[in-house]
Amino acid sequence: MKEETIKKFKEFGIDPNLAIEKLKEVPISIQCWQLDDIDGFLNAETLTGGIQSTGNYPYKSRNFEELTSDFKEAIKYIPGKKRVNLHAIYESDDVVDRSEISAKNFKRWIDFAKENNLGIDFNPTCFASSMLKDSLSLSSYDEEVRKYWVKHCVNSIKTSEGIAKELNKKVLMNIWVPDGLKESPSDRTSLRKNLKKSLDEIIFCGYDKNLVDISVESKVFGIGVESFTVGSFEFYLNYAKENNLVPLLDMGHFHPTENVSDKISSLLLFFPKIALHVSRGVRWDSDHVLKLNDEVQEVTDELVKNDALNRTYLAMDFFDGSINRVDALIIGARNLIKSLLRSLLTPRSLLSEAQKEGDHTKILYLQEKIKELPWEEVYEEYLKEENIKNDFYEDIKKYEKEVMSKRGK
Repeated sequence: MKEETIKKFKEFGIDPNLAIEKLKEVPISIQCWQLDDIDGFLNAETLTGGIQSTGNYPYKSRNFEELTSDFKEAIKYIPGKKRVNLHAIYESDDVVDRSEISAKNFKRWIDFAKENNLGIDFNPTCFASSMLKDSLSLSSYDEEVRKYWVKHCVNSIKTSEGIAKELNKKVLMNIWVPDGLKESPSDRTSLRKNLKKSLDEIIFCGYDKNLVDISVESKVFGIGVESFTVGSFEFYLNYAKENNLVPLLDMGHFHPTENVSDKISSLLLFFPKIALHVSRGVRWDSDHVLKLNDEVQEVTDELVKNDALNRTYLAMDFFDGSINRVDALIIGARNLIKSLLRSLLTPRSLLSEAQKEGDHTKILYLQEKIKELPWEEVYEEYLKEENIKNDFYEDIKKYEKEVMSKRGK
């Protein structure tokens, strides 16, 4: 890095080399479902549960070999520590009904993670199933349906334990269910009682908390369940606090006028850990590929200013089928990394002192002045230290031509 660059940051009390070292320790969980539009490997159910991937770009992956090939190609251009975010529908070995899964059904994923120095996070898949009745899973009035999804989630915990033992790395297992109603309910309470009953049966199954953290994820609405969501933010926030779970905030799962960044400092006061799904919603939870925008920047700013990077599970969650899916992963991950770096290169102590002194003019001055600092040069140095090329577009075009295009349309 140029001495002139280092000097410019040190004028604001920032050590760019230290920022790089901190960034190297931040793991990002990369969603496998971006590479196949959340189809999974079961190929037996249609996508249901308020989820929709849009776009018809060709060459999406169709099986374990193709998906891991694309994933490996993507991470060649993503610096830092990485994890694979898996859904249960991506069984790779001896496929069984999802209610019967165990770690042995994901052996090739475990081997892939070992070979590429990756962690794994896990998600029960409570959508895309004929056992989703009337848009309800864990909150269903049908006891057979409810018990089915309880069993699936319990075995997802056991699967997560097995993965953690194999990798010697803790697994975050995140529970999100699409349960809700298209029209306004006549009885909200009974459905939420059902969900609470199911969650109690799941989390009290007995699991090793040294191996697995469990998070719960809320949502405002989904397609087909526009009027009522059983697992609201208030429901899961209270449930997580009462049961020592991890609250997960998805950036697309709130009203458009809500700022996820504003919620982070409050949660950190009451929870030892939080989790984030970083995505970009356009008008609603549309899960567009991340851009380096103000919304993402405010989220990473909150994590850094609260010294909470080591208390946060940080994952991406978008699925864009309208562009090359490998490029989408790289672009999204790099923008999250750039945002984290910019947050680490911000003079927090100066800004904090100005606020305590009531000098809001100085705050605005500093906020705008630091935008002139050459953070791009620090980013390029980070890529250089990680032995990663800055440009990747032509490389992925070549990969598309030589590998992906063999799959046909």
